[in-house]
Amino acid sequence: MITVPRAAERYARAVTESVPPVKDEHQVTEQVNARLERHRLFDRRPPITFGFIIEQSLLERGTGGPDVTRELLDTLLDRSSQFNVELQVMPRHQPDHAGFDGPLRLLETPDNKWFGYAEGQRGGILVSDPKEVSIMFQRYARLRSQALTADDSRSPLTRLRGAL
Repeated sequence: MITVPRAAERYARAVTESVPPVKDEHQVTEQVNARLERHRLFDRRPPITFGFIIEQSLLERGTGGPDVTRELLDTLLDRSSQFNVELQVMPRHQPDHAGFDGPLRLLETPDNKWFGYAEGQRGGILVSDPKEVSIMFQRYARLRSQALTADDSRSPLTRLRGAL
């Protein structure tokens, strides 16, 4: 049975409730459940490889309050120890940052086709043009080189967790 960490639910709820427009309980629950459904991928068999780069400032923001942040950091530390998850922290003081244009995702299909996904304030766009996907790969490669290594990223996560 796949379980979603309570922290993920509490954090997703805090984020969903804080972004206008105001939503009723049904809308909040629907959006939170959609986010939580993606957590099932962590335990999928055969396993999927994940690589994440998270802004340190996002972790320091305290979304949802200290309890939610503590649970979130615990979950990130747990997930980062999974064999199929690589989590890197982008230091707060990183002047050269290839992610200034916003978040991006790179996705590989079972038949080895690559797609990109970029998000903005009001939605996202699926990128299928190989040249555009290549640009996204270049940005991701640069981000990986600018962020702390996966091993070094555990230190700020642990330090932030201890400060709560």
